[in-house]
Amino acid sequence: MEKRTRGRPRGGGSKLNRTETVTIRLDPKLRYLTELAARKQRRTASSFIEWAIEQALSQVELDDKTHDTVTSEAGLLWDTDEAERLVKLGLCYPALLTYDEQLLWKLIRERLGPDFLGKEFDLGDSAIAMRHMPTVRAHWEDFKKVAAGEADASILPALGVPQKGVVDQGKP
Repeated sequence: MEKRTRGRPRGGGSKLNRTETVTIRLDPKLRYLTELAARKQRRTASSFIEWAIEQALSQVELDDKTHDTVTSEAGLLWDTDEAERLVKLGLCYPALLTYDEQLLWKLIRERLGPDFLGKEFDLGDSAIAMRHMPTVRAHWEDFKKVAAGEADASILPALGVPQKGVVDQGKP
């Protein structure tokens, strides 16, 4: 007979977090109405709020001209890698960057070299920027430290300038 222990079943389930916990404040009336709507849909309040956010994302337009919504652009903007998310957002929707992200994005742009200095990115530049992603990822923590003023920029690589002993795979 197998001995059962308290807590998680032995060997079962994943330890990966598939959701994030977000604390929100709701006034009592909105909380009550949320509970009623959740009951109607036979959901928990948390599940109802998640569903409602998904619905709202399909209505919020990121671009007034193209009418692209958060949902329609999700595949383009989302990545499991934080560095890649920032670069994608900087390339596609720089106006949505927070101040701290703007500092980081400017630092990365400066390190991409003379091809990018003095001009705005457009989607045509994304292939060039993405060519540098392995280096940006490798030095991501350093980029964040420099942008936050916690380290000197001398710790960063010059991405637009070939480094000694490194072959640039992106050029013929």
